Amino acid sequence: MYRTLTVLVENNPGVLTRVTSLFSRRGYNIDSLAVGRTENPAISRMTIVVEEDNNVIDQVTKQLHKLVDVIKVDDITEEEYVDRELVLVKTDADATVRGEIMQIVEIFRARIVDIGQNTLTIEATGDASKIRAIIEALKPFHIRELVRTGKIAMLRGGRFTTTKSGD
Repeated sequence: MYRTLTVLVENNPGVLTRVTSLFSRRGYNIDSLAVGRTENPAISRMTIVVEEDNNVIDQVTKQLHKLVDVIKVDDITEEEYVDRELVLVKTDADATVRGEIMQIVEIFRARIVDIGQNTLTIEATGDASKIRAIIEALKPFHIRELVRTGKIAMLRGGRFTTTKSGD
């Protein structure tokens, strides 16, 4: 089962290495990882997706808490949350197929961010299933290049996984 963890860390050099090393030393693969500063520039937030069972996640969570720069670890898998990924896809797109590609872009509420002489670069955001679907829809046009972010996630409603400013 895929588990989604949010990890608040002090924004210090080497924190990402220490966190990812914890997973690799134990033989656990990270399926998705996104890191960025929070509303507090001294704190970064990691969203980590791993395919492991509850026992492994409990063990990893305890080990993460032992790391000096880790502030908070939450497994939000069973919670209600909003998640998004970003993908950039560059496809072949001569004049004969540009209209078709533009229709796909519109259907997925994506956008064209670059136009080359024979290529289009499309940006799409959404949950993992939407990202997979737009990639599949664009495959017939020969995907030349693709880059995809990891998942970012936030709890729904008035619940927070980060510390609020001033706390």
